[in-house]
Order: sequence, then structure tokens, then C-alpha cells
Amino acid sequence: MSATSPLAGVFVPETTPFDQQGELDGAAFRANVRAHLKAGVQGIVTAGSTGEAPLLDDDERIRLVELARELVPADKWLIAGTGSESTRTTIWRSRDAAANGADAVLVVAPHYYGAQMTPAALEAHFTEVADASTVPIVLYNIPKYAHFALDARLVARLALHPNVIGIKDSSGDPESLRGYLAAQSESFTVLTGSGSGFLAALDAGARGGILAVATFAAPAALRLFAAFGARDRATAEAAQALLTPLAKEIIAARGPAGVKLALDAVGLHGGPVRSPLSSLTGTDAEGIALMMRGVA
Repeated sequence: MSATSPLAGVFVPETTPFDQQGELDGAAFRANVRAHLKAGVQGIVTAGSTGEAPLLDDDERIRLVELARELVPADKWLIAGTGSESTRTTIWRSRDAAANGADAVLVVAPHYYGAQMTPAALEAHFTEVADASTVPIVLYNIPKYAHFALDARLVARLALHPNVIGIKDSSGDPESLRGYLAAQSESFTVLTGSGSGFLAALDAGARGGILAVATFAAPAALRLFAAFGARDRATAEAAQALLTPLAKEIIAARGPAGVKLALDAVGLHGGPVRSPLSSLTGTDAEGIALMMRGVA
């Protein structure tokens, strides 16, 4: 299936809640999705970096899609992370996500064999995935974890593929963003993954964001996006001023464990991270709780 709305706005990359035994907590996941949809986000993303995707098995990835699909209406997007080190596995995951209700898939580049991931190798990989996927794909640029950035010329070529509909750029690098924006068209959308650079990305031409900071500060992210559209600069800048330290100190500095503590602080479901990640305690936990006071 496919969403009936444009690929634009604020999207939430959901965390994956675990119970005290380390197993997927479906009830907690559903509660978070409900809260984000009620807030008014444009879509839900499962099994992304914020969702601890590398630590999930394939059955859990599919279960997240199934749980979300029951809640996400047809006018909102459900996007599933399906990237893998293997082209074959990425195709399998993408088809399985589609069969269970995903509207699109988010595909990070293979990166274990980083030196061999030349533009030609990556173009062949993404093209093969796009050819085989039964739903559109969104490219995922995240140098922090992949340890390289997608070349803008490569993205421009891939943007011409009829089944490649966009890119999430989590680099936070204005130059990279500008390069990707040169390929933006009616059929190819650039979304930012930078909460601290959300307003700047919109100013540059991005059509929205898949923002980890929106997991625990969705109202502020939505307020910024609405104010930008209404040309209310003061409100947009005030919202960005709230989001920037949260994105830098909780997400960039502390990762999924920080995001989960922030979720707990605002009354949503965070809980423990999965090993080998470690949950935060002591001054880290106290600092996040203090930062989250009054966030809305």
C-alpha cells in the first residue's frame, strides 16, 4: 500500500521498547505510536537508528510494522527500515515489510566493507533494491554510523529511478544537504534527520524531517514546521531554540539510551536499551530529566 499524502512534514523514528527481559514490548510501542499520531505527525518510521535497528532480529522488524500498521491511517506514512549489508537481504526485508503494510522503506547503505562501497557499487546496490522492492525506497545518509556520506552525484542519479522517492539526510552538514537538494523534484523529496538543523534545512528547501527529537518533543517539532509554512519566523525560531539543545545533548551525545530516558521523562515509554548498549544512570539520567522539564 502507499500513503495518500505527500512525503513531507514531521516524521517520528520510533524507538523500540523492550521489557525487563529484553523482549519487544508491543503494548509500549503501540502507546508511543498512538501518542505521536495524536500529536499530528505525518508518519511513523520503524527500525531506524533511533529504533536500535542493528539489534533487532527480522521477526521483530516485521512485528513492528504489523503493530504500527494497525494504527497508522491511510493518509499518514508508515516507513520501515530495511537496510542490510547484503543486497539480497535488503530486498527480502523490503518485500517483507511491504507485505506487512509498509508504505515505503528506508534503506541505509551497506558499510561494513566501507572501502569497497564505491559510488558504482552503491549505485548497483540501491538500483537493484529499488527494482525489486514492491514499495518505494527512501535513501538514508547517516555518516555517523555508516562512516561515509552518500555522494550527491550518486543521489542525483538514483533520484531518477521511479521507485526512489527521497532521502533522509542525517549528516547535519549544510553542504551535503545542498547537494541532495539539487536533485529534489516532484518525485524525489529531501528530508532532514537533524533536529538541531531542522529550521535551517527547511530554509534550504527540505520538505520535512525524520527527527529523533520528535519522539519526545513532537509538539515543538510540529510547531516549528507549521510556523515555517505560515512564515511565522519568531515562532519557528523559538521552537528551534528549544529543539537544538535537546537534539545535541540527548540524541547526538547519548544516542538511543538518551532518547529512551527523555521519553520516560515526558510520560511516554522509553525503558531499557538492548545489549550491548547500556542504559544511562547517575548524572546522565539526572541531566536529561532536568533538560526535559517544561518541554512541550
